[in-house]
Amino acid sequence: MIKSVNNERVRKVVSYIQKSKARKEENVFVIEGMKMLREAPVLQVREAYVTEKFLDEASEDDKEILWRYGAETVTAEVMKKMADTRTPQGVLAVVSMYHYSEEEVLEGYKEMGNEKPLLLILENIQDPGNLGTMLRSSEGAGVTGVILSKGSADVYNPKVIRSTMGSIFRMPFMYVDNITSYVEKLSDRGIKTYAAHLKGKKNYDKFDYTKPTAFLIGNEGNGLSKETADAASEYVLIPMKGQVESMNAATSAAILTFEASRQRRK
Repeated sequence: MIKSVNNERVRKVVSYIQKSKARKEENVFVIEGMKMLREAPVLQVREAYVTEKFLDEASEDDKEILWRYGAETVTAEVMKKMADTRTPQGVLAVVSMYHYSEEEVLEGYKEMGNEKPLLLILENIQDPGNLGTMLRSSEGAGVTGVILSKGSADVYNPKVIRSTMGSIFRMPFMYVDNITSYVEKLSDRGIKTYAAHLKGKKNYDKFDYTKPTAFLIGNEGNGLSKETADAASEYVLIPMKGQVESMNAATSAAILTFEASRQRRK
């Protein structure tokens, strides 16, 4: 059992939680809770930790999973030190990062059994909770890949990971250096790109998304940059009532991608 918060392994986990650089250097990220551990692919899990209390109350199935990963028992104090949450669930694991190729992101729809790609393009999304929610809703809507600008939040930020509720293990994604150029590149590949924009002339549900489609969502405060928005094939408008001026970025992404999902079910 690990009893000291100054244990070298504990300090490493803390660095993975707190520093993007440490995560990248070791090619790992941290997940918390039994639900996330159950969903994690076996070969991705590097090490696991569990409190005595959790182990005492765990089901036989959970104990089997923890045993499989050789989970190290730690005190409640140590778990609190390692975890990012205020009230740790009692289980934590270090997992290998995913590195998707461009082909896996753009052509992944074939592996998913989809006939056409459905992509989500995110420019400078800053809020980790928003980003995690987008990854989760993307999986639910059948999005086949997510493309992020370099200025977006780190996908492996613990708050992002929690918000994905497991979708981090299944949603292909990649970062690109120049999002505007990449939007133009997608158009050249025959993928129609739609920018969520207040200057859109047609409502979002008036377009045909059954063909290869990509939706562009911009920064929470500033929206899409003019260059990126202008690179899109079309502006689309999400109509709103009352005095609401703009929609939350994660909500906009969900509205658009689920509309595409609805159309493709016909």
